[in-house]
Amino acid sequence: MKSFSKNEFKELDKIRRLNLINSCTGYKSANLIVTKSALGISNVAIFSSITHIGSNPALISFITRPLSVKRDTYHNIKANKYFTVNHVTTDMVQDAHHTSANYDSEISEFDKTNLIEEFKDNLAISFVKNSPVQLYCKYVNEYYIKENDTVHIIAEIEQLFYEEIMLSKDYWLQLDRGNVVTINGLDGYALPTIVDRFEYARPDVLLKSLLDDGV
Repeated sequence: MKSFSKNEFKELDKIRRLNLINSCTGYKSANLIVTKSALGISNVAIFSSITHIGSNPALISFITRPLSVKRDTYHNIKANKYFTVNHVTTDMVQDAHHTSANYDSEISEFDKTNLIEEFKDNLAISFVKNSPVQLYCKYVNEYYIKENDTVHIIAEIEQLFYEEIMLSKDYWLQLDRGNVVTINGLDGYALPTIVDRFEYARPDVLLKSLLDDGV
């Protein structure tokens, strides 16, 4: 196998280093975060750092890049406390990626892409229509990461919306049934499929496939 050392990382130009380090850790989630500004303008941004933190309470997290430049998502969440997380599908890939473009705060990415804004009930923040899994979230806390000047945001899921075809008997969401994509690096999008699913692992017990049971 070939390799790169820490010193060789530093010798790479910025783009090659970004591509290499962002892709070497594996596939990441592809999500569109929708927030609302103080002026009522909906902001849409692609994120690949959303992760599960805990189930009770239902907590998620994501990373914002350094706040030394304008970060609409962060400032909108701080102002309004609420935001939505929307899974990206194969049909949304190009428009979802376009939300990474640096538009002025007064411009909504919904107006610059084919993504469609969707409102539900009396919820304050909108969703991305046709996203098969949508989360309505409330800001809980944040932690400053001094090593690279980023911020780790913690939020609680207050409401979950999903396409019924994705829910299994034991309430596991099978994302490939919704054509949910993943991100490889900064700009590569892939469509994963389930290989298998297993029951809880115990010492010296042969694992049983849950897919065989049609769970």
